[in-house]
Amino acid sequence: MKQLTADELRETYLGFFEEKGHARISGASVIPDNDPTVLFTTAGMHPLVPYLLGQPHPAGRRLTDVQKCIRTGDIDAVGDSAHLTFFEMLGNWSLGDYFKKEAIAWSFEFLTQRLGFDAKDLYVTVFAGEDGIPKDDEAIALWKEQGLPDSHIFPLPREDNWWGPAGETGPCGPDTEMFIDTGKPACGHECRPGCHCGKFIEIWNNVFMQFNKTAEGKYEPLAQKNVDTGMGVERTVCMLTGKPTVFDTEIFAPIMAKIAELSTKTPDDKDLDIKARRIIADHMRTATFILCDPKGGVKPGNIGANYVLRRLIRRAVRYSRFLGMAEGFTGEIAKVISAKYSHFYPELAEHLEQCIADLDAEEKRFNQTLDKGEAMFNKVAEQLKAHGQNQISGKTAFKLYDTFGFPFEMTCELAEQNNLTVDKDGFEEANRKHQELSRTTSAGSFKAGLQDHSEIVTRMHTATHLLHAALHKVLGEGANQKGSNITPERLRFDFTWPEKMTPEQIKAVEDLVNEKIQEAIPVEKTMTTVEEAKKLGAMALFSSKYGEQVSMYTIGDFSREICGGPHVANTAEVGKFKIVKEQSSSAGVRRIKAVVE
Repeated sequence: MKQLTADELRETYLGFFEEKGHARISGASVIPDNDPTVLFTTAGMHPLVPYLLGQPHPAGRRLTDVQKCIRTGDIDAVGDSAHLTFFEMLGNWSLGDYFKKEAIAWSFEFLTQRLGFDAKDLYVTVFAGEDGIPKDDEAIALWKEQGLPDSHIFPLPREDNWWGPAGETGPCGPDTEMFIDTGKPACGHECRPGCHCGKFIEIWNNVFMQFNKTAEGKYEPLAQKNVDTGMGVERTVCMLTGKPTVFDTEIFAPIMAKIAELSTKTPDDKDLDIKARRIIADHMRTATFILCDPKGGVKPGNIGANYVLRRLIRRAVRYSRFLGMAEGFTGEIAKVISAKYSHFYPELAEHLEQCIADLDAEEKRFNQTLDKGEAMFNKVAEQLKAHGQNQISGKTAFKLYDTFGFPFEMTCELAEQNNLTVDKDGFEEANRKHQELSRTTSAGSFKAGLQDHSEIVTRMHTATHLLHAALHKVLGEGANQKGSNITPERLRFDFTWPEKMTPEQIKAVEDLVNEKIQEAIPVEKTMTTVEEAKKLGAMALFSSKYGEQVSMYTIGDFSREICGGPHVANTAEVGKFKIVKEQSSSAGVRRIKAVVE
């Protein structure tokens, strides 16, 4: 195997697929555009949804990229050897061009010839057939063409080897996953790729989008068959270098070193020490990428993506106390992360100053909360001793955790110091009930999904272009988009502005948007480069690299923006525009909520 750094792996992968006729494109923001089904970009496919559904991509039908991804569904598992909330996903894409034959052959070639994995250590899984859809014999035959024996090919059911649809209907299809045998002993006679014992590690996944599931539950062949692949940078580097965990690779080395430098004590519990360092490293990396994202708009808060960011920062702060780290550590670690990544992601240097300010403010705020939690613990301990009791109930321990953000481990540590015990089973039961409730409540918000391109959402998306231009006319060029979110019920638009808009300004913006709608202006699409679009006065609010082909939408002489979203053909299709609320989103950022009728 080749000993590659993350930088070398990215370049090796992208270069390989460029040789195969793929255009190298920029990854997108970690904050998705107009997709209410997810809080963050969770996979490389999210920014490419319009093109997977048939819209022509400016760069062609073969693409390759590196996408920043955030997944927080397993946030409580972070601290072990494998789980991360942020990772980089390498991807190659076929938009109705090549299919299984080329994808499988190139995967085998890249793994064995470019990365140097031994073919005898490669195992794959394929779709075994289900719901009237036959086994993927084509993929099996193609893997055999590469020299894999039957003993290395495992047909598995839908839950293992099928992707989608994201909702009740839409594109979907079988996948084939690639695993490397680590050489560890099997856990039993049924040990196979996909087993969680650690013998087989998944390294790559090729999804073959070849069906469309209808509302009647039928699976019809897609007119455009796509290939959607994903390979995680962190996990692959870990396997190539033979490191025991991703936290032992060069990717995390400077971050772990800074944590060690800032730590003034080591917990007596070695496992807690390791867990704390890993949680801080992972959560600070994710928080830094969110706060430095060029799209902006996500700050620590209590709802949606803002809440996830707050939870990441606060969880890092909680565990920093076990290591004796002084207040201000979050900003110091952010500097290290910026230095590590800014050559590839320049936004980490460009937005570092504001990122540190946001981290410092949240860290200080939460330290005050933790102090209150510790005071509450002391009060509970005194009451127990006064009544001759020596156990903190699970309910009380969970209240400290849920209400004050007080770590359960910290409750146990303080209890031991006070000659008290904690009802761990009671705490786990209370926590389990809380998690079940949270999952039920947020299932619709956190599921991965295809972006909504319904008629109403398309009308609202075009309305955001008109709104952005109107804000420039009424408030000035300092009113720049920082984020947007569209559902069938409303559009939400965040923009930079230092103060509350006056009623007169709100009315002027609303009237101007409706004036342009009534003028029935054609919405024209042009394929061009970023630099040419900017020369024409187009707003470009993302980080595509220069030279890439992009879609530019022009609405008369009123609006011109680079965008990949859905648009109406004429402003008259938008309908009546109405602003229903204007409020603060975060420091220096305002938020407008509006509807179209």
